[in-house]
Amino acid sequence: MAFSFEDKLFDEDSPYSTLIVDALNLAFRWKHQGRSDFRYEFESTVQSLSKSYNTDRIIIAADWGSSSYRKIISKDYKQNRKEKFAEQTEEERIAFEEFFEEFEASLEVMDENGYTVLRYKGVEADDIAGHLVKYKDKYQLGDIWLISSDRDWDLLVQEGVSRFSYVTRKEVTLENWNTHYDCTPEQYISVKCLMGDKGDNVAGFPGIGPKRAVSLVKAYGSAYDIYEAVPIDSKYKFIQGLNENPEQILKNYELMDLLTYCDDALGVTNFKDIRGRMLDGL
Repeated sequence: MAFSFEDKLFDEDSPYSTLIVDALNLAFRWKHQGRSDFRYEFESTVQSLSKSYNTDRIIIAADWGSSSYRKIISKDYKQNRKEKFAEQTEEERIAFEEFFEEFEASLEVMDENGYTVLRYKGVEADDIAGHLVKYKDKYQLGDIWLISSDRDWDLLVQEGVSRFSYVTRKEVTLENWNTHYDCTPEQYISVKCLMGDKGDNVAGFPGIGPKRAVSLVKAYGSAYDIYEAVPIDSKYKFIQGLNENPEQILKNYELMDLLTYCDDALGVTNFKDIRGRMLDGL
């Protein structure tokens, strides 16, 4: 796909500082409390977070269904969630419907009150956030605070980009990364490729958890390096499993590497829409 920016987009003024909110993830804060009346509290919470981190720009990134792009790569992607919803009781189904109605209302309130709300059918908030981080200099976003309890968003942590989880009340920054992970930020995607992601129904390799994944990455290099090293001579079953299905490594990379594949996940039309809306705000 052709994704590009014009050579000169804006004056080189001082950049903003930016809060990027994982909207549905934040809304589940009230779902877990059994609440379905949070549309105005959603806005006040976002404002409070913006004040805490002294940001002067707020962007709301919202899911609209699961990723159409990833469904093409893997028909099993997030299929476990559909199965879980299908097993709901009538009471649980009604509660979820009320929750999503309130979530939609929350987004409408944010949009009506002038916030930048980015949402596209078949696109996940992860890819919107990935796109914004990838082009943060083009968009003059400055220092970015990501608001999400989703550790997948740690794939976006870099110089000037940090994440806050309102669930754990902890921050993940480049400076404190080693207190959260035993690998470097650059190695994190390769570790995830080996482990998979149960929440998103992305298959990992049997017997490979965090410790073994980190050990493999430290011993062989990136996920691509491990793919090139296969078959690895070993008596261990988890290595044999890796040898039997090395293509899963590359598949997982495409499913989980947000910065590399966010534009493909957005598609050309949505890419251009975000670019236009973001540059109009400068």
